Amino acid sequence: MLTRKQHELICFISDRLAETGVSPSFEEMKEALDLKSKSGVHRLISALEERGFIRRLPNRARALEILKLPERADAKPAVKAPPATPSIPAQIPIAANDVLEIPLHGRIAAGMPIEALEGQNMLSVPAALLGSGEHYALEVSGDSMVEAGILDGDYALIRRTDVARDGEIVVALVEESEATLKYFRREGAMVRLDPANRAYDPQRYSPDQIRIQGRLAGLLRRY
Repeated sequence: MLTRKQHELICFISDRLAETGVSPSFEEMKEALDLKSKSGVHRLISALEERGFIRRLPNRARALEILKLPERADAKPAVKAPPATPSIPAQIPIAANDVLEIPLHGRIAAGMPIEALEGQNMLSVPAALLGSGEHYALEVSGDSMVEAGILDGDYALIRRTDVARDGEIVVALVEESEATLKYFRREGAMVRLDPANRAYDPQRYSPDQIRIQGRLAGLLRRY
């Protein structure tokens, strides 16, 4: 059995997820349930978690997943919302305000190729910047992609893939030792890696010299 406040809170979270796909903030939950402080929200969430109604998703700030819903016949929703669906979707959308932790693998050249470093550091990234698939981050070194808006010190968010289409910005591993961030082009039997800076020349390689390690999915800049 849930208390009235616990019942109201899980209904509010469910309705908000169904309507927007975004987990409500603790401040929004406090106001919706007319509580005096956020500590009351924390206690309610902990109680719902202990009873197996919700769980907190790891590595995602403030993200909640609903595991089951109580009967809503006596529910008194805290806010007006569309009627609940009979069952919970198999997968609740990732909240737009989620933060994910992805591996940070050293620095990558946006000029001449440099050695691709593998590291154990992690980078916090807003989930809205990433799509489906597996991702990692690389710190940009150099200025050869400035005309594409990619600056020295930026973090390139890379979706893992081993294939690329003409015109995509990719991470290309050259001769299994050096990695670079460039536009990918096919030029006859050759592969051409184009910079986005007129001060640099394109780089041409045979296909067996190049291995695609990912394509650019987003960019993170710290000020």
